Amino acid sequence: MDTRSPRISTTVRNNLMRASIRLYFATARRIAPRAAVRRAAALFCTPHPGGHAPTPVADDAERFDIHACGHRLVGYRWGDPATQPYVLFSHGWASSGARIAAWVPALRDAGFAVIAFDQIAHGASPGRRTTLPEFADVLVSVGDRFGPAYAVIGHSLGGAAAMLALARGLKAGRAILVAPAADPVAAAHRFARAVGLGRALCERMMSGFHARLGITFDEQRAERTAPSISRPALIVHDVADPVVPWDEGERYARYWPRARLLSTQGLGHSRVLSDPDVIDAGMRFLRGEAVGQRVVSTHELPMGVA
Repeated sequence: MDTRSPRISTTVRNNLMRASIRLYFATARRIAPRAAVRRAAALFCTPHPGGHAPTPVADDAERFDIHACGHRLVGYRWGDPATQPYVLFSHGWASSGARIAAWVPALRDAGFAVIAFDQIAHGASPGRRTTLPEFADVLVSVGDRFGPAYAVIGHSLGGAAAMLALARGLKAGRAILVAPAADPVAAAHRFARAVGLGRALCERMMSGFHARLGITFDEQRAERTAPSISRPALIVHDVADPVVPWDEGERYARYWPRARLLSTQGLGHSRVLSDPDVIDAGMRFLRGEAVGQRVVSTHELPMGVA
């Protein structure tokens, strides 16, 4: 009988899987580089298995199906967006719409309806693979279904998707981005190092996505898109975030004309979204208060606050 705890067993399986993947790429990158690039691309846009497990949602959420970009997705609704201003939530990679749950009581008390959903290949929604541009297109489609939102809240990759969606026509009066990913190029290279793909084949993988999706990884960087967005934004990022570096959040605040940066300590990448003080700051921002610091950047002052 296996007496190991489920957590230990899962860790062992994950370590064995990572070792197997690295062994494959160590061989394939030399003898079958095209196959290595194809497999890397598939892995890069496949959420890890935990991301496709439905997350429990509060009993007061109304679950519904929504069609977006040719996919049937699972959505969650609190309140009535037809009669109340609503907040749209954009979850991150290997996550789900239920991650907004900690914000719901405060948002509802303030008179907002809340709309969340599981992206393609996430939570209870079907699918196997997806990409950041598809995240953004789906977000625009969901926003079109419900009309202009009072605000959009995005976490992690969902923050990057919210930025791209706003640039692509998502109608939302303000944005709160929590631990937002700012640099798909850096993320692709981190992925390549993790699996042992190598830099040259990583570049080929990104070129393949460009050919298929019509947008380069460089074009998806925050500094390329954020300057064109005029809505007020609050960027929240933990200084010791182990998943998305703090400087990526700072980059949003620096290049987004009406953004302010709120830095936290000790909350990491996940807990920062549900922290009560962060939620309180977000609610003050939604009321129109100035929250966080204005980040400025000039040739004389590469990065500072005002």
